[in-house]
Amino acid sequence: MTTERLDETVALVTGASSGIGEATALRLSAEGATVVLVARRIDRLKALAEKIESSGGQALSIECDVADREQAAAAVAQTVQQFGRLDTLVNNAGVMLLGPIENANPEDWERMIGVNVDGLLACTHAALPHLLKSAQESKRQVADIVNLSSTAGRIPRVGSGVYNLVKHGIGAFSESLRQEVTSRFVRVTLIEPGVVDTELKTHLSPAAQEALKQRFAGIEPLRAEDIADTISYVVTRNRRIALNEILMRPTPQDF
Repeated sequence: MTTERLDETVALVTGASSGIGEATALRLSAEGATVVLVARRIDRLKALAEKIESSGGQALSIECDVADREQAAAAVAQTVQQFGRLDTLVNNAGVMLLGPIENANPEDWERMIGVNVDGLLACTHAALPHLLKSAQESKRQVADIVNLSSTAGRIPRVGSGVYNLVKHGIGAFSESLRQEVTSRFVRVTLIEPGVVDTELKTHLSPAAQEALKQRFAGIEPLRAEDIADTISYVVTRNRRIALNEILMRPTPQDF
């Protein structure tokens, strides 16, 4: 059997207050997982948890800035303390602050590195012992780390210098980690979407938003649910199957 539900498993999703994170939490809950919702906007997390629970699922909301290593570690610790396990980690939290390198605000760079890189590292470091334990002791005998990257992690473009840097770094880290833990049945998957209709574009300056609008004019973007569907597909495979890297774009996107 190729497809396996996630009953009796626990999944932690960062950046769960909107967009891909929210859609992923809903989808993993529908597959039977208990879902831990991690983000800074606790009001949104609580509303999402209520939605999940009203559909018969189980959810825990944790207010957390993953860029703070202690907060990230505490979120993982609270998850394991409350549910006794962790089977799936989805590193989705991220910001996109595009613009020229010349005359850039270094604080934007630091924020991107803090959330997109440091946050992913902190969550992964804290979660890994528990994921390895689940892979060894659980009924499914497998655990998953899913790291959200971007086509920006494949193709550098002008105006995206530091965003390119962090996304390329996530790809390199993911592959190294995969080689380290795959023989112990912790699967590491890198998801690289093209343009997706989420709040991410609201992080941009008006000029950067207009440039992005022009770049993708005439292209229907992917939806958050499309990425969630892909993540669900990855983590519900039989343990013999590891999907290590998925590059996905809107069909007309030719770059």
